[in-house]
Amino acid sequence: MHSMNLSQIHMHTDLIVDVVEQDSKTYQEEKQHFRGGEVRRMHLTKEDALALGKKEGFYTTLSFQDVTDSKAQEEIMQVLEEEISLFLTRFSLPEKASCLLFGLGNKDSTPDALGPLACQKVTVTRHLFEMGLDVDSSYRPLASISPGVMAQTGIETQDYLVSLLEKVKPDFVVVVDALASNSLDRLMKTIQLTDTGIHPGSGIGNNRKEISKETLGIPVLALGVPTVVDAATIVQNTLFYLNKKLSYQKEKGNLPQNKFLTGHENTFQKQEDTLTKEEKKQLLGEVGLLNEEEQIALFEEVLTPLGYNLMVTSTEVDFLIENLAKIIGNSLEKTLHQKKS
Repeated sequence: MHSMNLSQIHMHTDLIVDVVEQDSKTYQEEKQHFRGGEVRRMHLTKEDALALGKKEGFYTTLSFQDVTDSKAQEEIMQVLEEEISLFLTRFSLPEKASCLLFGLGNKDSTPDALGPLACQKVTVTRHLFEMGLDVDSSYRPLASISPGVMAQTGIETQDYLVSLLEKVKPDFVVVVDALASNSLDRLMKTIQLTDTGIHPGSGIGNNRKEISKETLGIPVLALGVPTVVDAATIVQNTLFYLNKKLSYQKEKGNLPQNKFLTGHENTFQKQEDTLTKEEKKQLLGEVGLLNEEEQIALFEEVLTPLGYNLMVTSTEVDFLIENLAKIIGNSLEKTLHQKKS
């Protein structure tokens, strides 16, 4: 079997839950269910962060199934508002601390437009305070900017933000960005919050300068949604569900031998993979014996030199991004300005 240097393979994900689930160690986290979804809260210690190759700090992940139904949107927004408020409390800021809202991404590319679209939902007030106007007590000084990506501006995003901070002088920054995941299950169905900052473009292997408290000197809250996965991930996820499908049919006494599967039921999605090594090898040869990380590494090794390890999004990306931007933007509007529902 061809040997692979896995240390050279980049994991195309920005999500802490993706990284944790591929690690053999168990990390302490708090889970809370809500109707239609789940909240996972983690505090990575310095030791945990070093082991995972992530930054020390707090991470919260909201997982859900539907953002198209208005009732589901309300439920997600309610939970998201609570989680945003929790991060702001950790920052120990003055009650009316000023905020700079930063929408990362390219508004002309739908999968990357989440940041700019979400920021449009939040009321800008800094200029009113600067003019000395009588502003309602529920509002805080807030400025918002969505400058576009480096390919559009020719300016490194962090450099742009640092120069802006010198003039605006906010007490904290909130960044909204589109992310990448290595799980089809989480595509457009996850919101991550963290106080560790963000590396624009890191999920697609296009690392830019870090935006964080360490680089800016003030607290940073980063929110993001995975809107793309790469082709290697899709191939590996397909094999993952194929094993589940076969395991489900095996338990039902209907394991097909050397023939294609039929049927469209999705009841196997929660099925445990119970295939033996012999069965996996019979199905896929040596590839079937590789673990998930090794399979992705192999598929990347095949596709990347050909230029075929494409970043892929949902066929309903326009509709989903619109709804996700609404959820994040409205939640930020209520929490940053302390507005009542």
